Amino acid sequence: MIKIYNTLTKQKEELIPLNPPNIRMYMCGPTVYDYFHIGNARSFIMSDIVRRYLEYKGYNVTFVMNLTDVDDKIIKKSIEENKTSKEVAEFYINEFFKDIERLKIKRASFYPKATEFINDMIDMIKKLEQKGIAYNVDGNVFYDVTKFQDYGKLSGKNINELEAGSRVEINEEKKHPLDFALWKKAKEGEPFWESPWGKGRPGWHIECSAMSCKLLGESFDIHAGGHDLIFPHHENEIAQSEAANQKPFVKYWIHFGFLNINEEKMSKSLGNFFTAREILESYSAEAIRLFFAQAHYRGPVNFSEELIKAAEKGFEKIQNTYDRINDELKNENLPQVETDFNFNQWYEKFEQAMDDDFNTASAVATIFDFSREVNKIISEGNYNKNFLLKSKEYFDKTAEGVLGLLKSDISSNQPSLEDELIEILIKIRNEAKQNKNYTLSDKIRDELKKIGIILQDSKTGTTYKKTKK
Repeated sequence: MIKIYNTLTKQKEELIPLNPPNIRMYMCGPTVYDYFHIGNARSFIMSDIVRRYLEYKGYNVTFVMNLTDVDDKIIKKSIEENKTSKEVAEFYINEFFKDIERLKIKRASFYPKATEFINDMIDMIKKLEQKGIAYNVDGNVFYDVTKFQDYGKLSGKNINELEAGSRVEINEEKKHPLDFALWKKAKEGEPFWESPWGKGRPGWHIECSAMSCKLLGESFDIHAGGHDLIFPHHENEIAQSEAANQKPFVKYWIHFGFLNINEEKMSKSLGNFFTAREILESYSAEAIRLFFAQAHYRGPVNFSEELIKAAEKGFEKIQNTYDRINDELKNENLPQVETDFNFNQWYEKFEQAMDDDFNTASAVATIFDFSREVNKIISEGNYNKNFLLKSKEYFDKTAEGVLGLLKSDISSNQPSLEDELIEILIKIRNEAKQNKNYTLSDKIRDELKKIGIILQDSKTGTTYKKTKK
């Protein structure tokens, strides 16, 4: 039984999916105007581990991570670099995928771009306007927080106690200082879309509401993100989605703690701002993943050179044991000693840790203990081939399969050039279907089938599986 600490209820709860064995999970992704930093990497890696463990337990996980490709920061960067917003976004989306692949983060089921769901955002805003919850002021549309009775239920904040200007920008157009933008009137030189309120673009909060509801349904299981997103972003997502759809939005909210650098908050002004790419130049992805896994996801983490070096050494210890097992398996003259080794006990210890709100620190400790025991048995010669195979399987399923801590056979399951090309063909096929070019869409499906790639269409999109030809 998995227990999750739910930010919404402020307590641990048993994970009971809305539609077992399926779990629908949404993770707030990057705003693509720069390389993502090491704090973002923590959230991305820990959500990856949560997703991997749910799959390890037998759940079918539909995992969605959005890409915010229209935003003030992107517009600012486009002006600085004399490029279009689209050019800036596309460049950093490509770089994002390179970095998450290096960090061994599994590809999401869907990576919706905000610009591809503008119509869905407009539809949701129209719903809110019709219900009297959104109001238009000269092309700027705002959400009236006083009309949503449960506003503040995620963050625990009381709107009456929040003073104007203390946490939100004062805007004379708003009825209430906490009201937030659903649609922003276009400024000169900015990208825009046509809407019932004139030319403009969506607010940040409505993007996640529209995309998650479109791809996962109006109610889904898990929403994850950094602790800094609880208020106002996730609070506003709840207000928008529940007011528009008149049903609970998300059952379980998971939030990842802050990351400090040498006990200080990371910031460019302090000169301690590091991108994930910069850290990967000096340390392995496995060491970075181990470093984050050694702390509980909800708590703060202090990042320092000393601590990451210690994680690198820890990774090497586990890797050495794993490599030793593989080397022994190549030996034709293995010992034939029967071992009374309880592998089930080790699986139970690992699962007990992970079942308790994804306690990766305890799970990692179990991996280290298991590694020491295996090394001891091999050194004493009290083993046989079956022991080695089961030890390798344990590492494959837990240390690598869930935590991503080893350079192993399973690592080859990370997205390859082949996978990326298949995704490109699926995108072209979807565009062909939208344009009613069914001849092309069917041809792509049939040609992929010939080489063992089976496309599977559903209401939430297209997935694929590989079969033997």
